[in-house]
Amino acid sequence: MDLVKPPTGEPDSLGTWAKRYYYANRLAVETLLKAHGIGSTQWLVLRHLAAEGPTAQRDLGPIIGAERAALSGIVATLVRKGFVEQTTSAADQRQRELALTPSGRRLLDGLPDPFAEVRGVALAGIDPADIDAAITVLERAIANVQARDFGR
Repeated sequence: MDLVKPPTGEPDSLGTWAKRYYYANRLAVETLLKAHGIGSTQWLVLRHLAAEGPTAQRDLGPIIGAERAALSGIVATLVRKGFVEQTTSAADQRQRELALTPSGRRLLDGLPDPFAEVRGVALAGIDPADIDAAITVLERAIANVQARDFGR
């Protein structure tokens, strides 16, 4: 099923194909994780806490690419499920600190990296030089767009 239809008149644009690739990967990752009762952003929070240890909640959003409001709901869900512990920071009573619980560690240890798994499927049989070329093109396109202010 094609979930991302190209805009009329732009079926072959680089941006359309990049977006379609992103959404296809995202759907596959979400499908893999759904069987374990978590979503991809929740998995990213758990993985970060496992790798880096306790983290101030305010610092986590930029690390995993989540908006502050969305992160609050994600954290609340992980706390409710018993995967994350939220405590008051000893350094600043206004701040919350997050830590992985033993239950969260068991869940994470029982899961493969869903992003790596999907990437392995998506890029199977593609010449590494072609992958490198695609990355180079997208990096350059992003840099070009970011270098122009477009009237900001």
